[in-house]
Amino acid sequence: MGQFTINTALVAFIAFVANVLIGRTDFPTDIVSDDVTVDFIIVGSGSSGSPVAGRLSEIPEWDVLVLEAGGKPPPESRIPGFSFIFFPENNRYSYNYRTAPQTYSQLNFDNRASIFPRGKVIGGTSAINFMMYNRGNRYDFDRWAELGNPGWDYQTVLKYFKKSENYRGHLTSENEAYHGIGGPLNVESKRWGTPVMKAYLEAGRELGYPTIDPNAASQIGFNTPDMTTKNGVRGSAAEAFIRPNLHRQNLRIQADSQVTRVLFDDNLRAIGVEYRHQNRVKRAYARKEVILSAGAIDSPKLLMLSGIGPKQHLESVGIQSLVDLPGVGQNFQDHPTIYGLSWSVRKGMANGLQQLLSPWSKLQYITKRQGPLSTPLGVEGNAWARLGDGQDPTFPDMQFIIISSHFGIDYGLLFSPTAGFKREVYMDYFQPNQGRESFSIGPMMTVPKSRGSITLRSSDPADPPLIDPNYLSHPDDVELFVKSINFALAIGNTTAMRNGLGATFYDRPVTGCKHLLYGSDDYWRCFTHRMVSTTYHPTSTCMMAPDSDPNGVVSSRLLVRGVTGLRVIDASIMPIITSANTNAPCIMIGERGADFIKEDYGHI
Repeated sequence: MGQFTINTALVAFIAFVANVLIGRTDFPTDIVSDDVTVDFIIVGSGSSGSPVAGRLSEIPEWDVLVLEAGGKPPPESRIPGFSFIFFPENNRYSYNYRTAPQTYSQLNFDNRASIFPRGKVIGGTSAINFMMYNRGNRYDFDRWAELGNPGWDYQTVLKYFKKSENYRGHLTSENEAYHGIGGPLNVESKRWGTPVMKAYLEAGRELGYPTIDPNAASQIGFNTPDMTTKNGVRGSAAEAFIRPNLHRQNLRIQADSQVTRVLFDDNLRAIGVEYRHQNRVKRAYARKEVILSAGAIDSPKLLMLSGIGPKQHLESVGIQSLVDLPGVGQNFQDHPTIYGLSWSVRKGMANGLQQLLSPWSKLQYITKRQGPLSTPLGVEGNAWARLGDGQDPTFPDMQFIIISSHFGIDYGLLFSPTAGFKREVYMDYFQPNQGRESFSIGPMMTVPKSRGSITLRSSDPADPPLIDPNYLSHPDDVELFVKSINFALAIGNTTAMRNGLGATFYDRPVTGCKHLLYGSDDYWRCFTHRMVSTTYHPTSTCMMAPDSDPNGVVSSRLLVRGVTGLRVIDASIMPIITSANTNAPCIMIGERGADFIKEDYGHI
């Protein structure tokens, strides 16, 4: 049975189960007239585009149109436990991108590359992600401001995090000042966990790390994550910011509308977009602004298809350069993670597909919105630590993601092929442990020094861009990963994990490193080069910077250089990636960008 057949069958089965568990909920959309004219066109309904749309529509005289490339979200997207089904290749709700072959990393992966899914659905990637709500560290944002971007310091952006949030997690006197109540985005504590969840927090305390709310005063410590869910149901950005406001006559969203370029007049003012809808090329025009919120891969792609980007590169693929902007598509950053560190545990301690799809699990979800289906498969907790030298000790350089599962739990049917491991690597390294209950710890580098790029393959908008993360191109990243592996081993070796769960480290030498002394620094360096891959957090490809920075793409108010009437508002504007999952910062960026627009037009 081929991988495509396996994926198709599993998707169909889970879609059927989701219909039974939660039913269909329509997302109202419009079909606008050809050559429609509005005040603002927003390209993308994801984590940033949705808050921009919802907030701009608060001004009654502004006509707002959202163009979303994907369709309506399916029932299975609303059930957190089914999030994993959107990551395999050939998924209709994803762009199904792949990275370019890597030089320094992913040596144990097919073609030294990985599948790189991005949401192609109303809600964007917030409709298919793992929903963890982590904002990052205060230093992330103070550093953005120090780089010459006023209005992005922590105290300023905290107001926008709180503005968007309706926090229903555990409030205390220590964290209540950092959370918002009554905002459109519901955030709640994870509703269910295996025994791994409790043992992990105990392990942290054993190592001297407190249990924390990482969105409050301190980010150094261990935590059980908060989620963008409401009563155990996913809350995408579109569900939070667009759906509740569709009663407004000035807000419309059109699905299945793939924008292919921005239109400019002779004065280089953005006047609209060209897009494909129902197998036809159409146009929409903007009286005031076009806003790109297509994400860190597709926003730079759209700029380059429209003639804005590195001149030499654009001309090499047959695109006339309108504005030579060298930084477009450059400065790519992601959070690389080490895969394959796992510990077997006693039966009943961890998670698996059998438990997820059991009658008990379904009953728990139908009756209480509790149980394994109420949380992303295997997600138990996070930890943040400072392992490198220098800088503020309260600023983490590593995040550790604890998963109560591993790549062999499904006997190699789905998780290993989705990650992209070679079949021979699965058979040599993962297969001997398959089927056993285990947990994994994934060391995730929060602010890597390596930089990648997004470039065009051709002038054809249908061609996927060339995504080159360039993981581990900076040697310091490798050395920090070696320290992080030792920290992960220390977590797994605590009394809480060994006695509480029966944790035993899976110490089989990894494929490609068997010639090295097991457990030495050289062995772990080899392990890193072979087992590092993505955490699916692309950012920084349309960098926000002052005019003095030649690699900047947008101003601190998110206006694109060299043209007027065009902004980029999404993860691509981050000068430096945040030190945690990127969904929450992207929502904040949307809130901040919307206020910039209101200020510029005299509505604040």
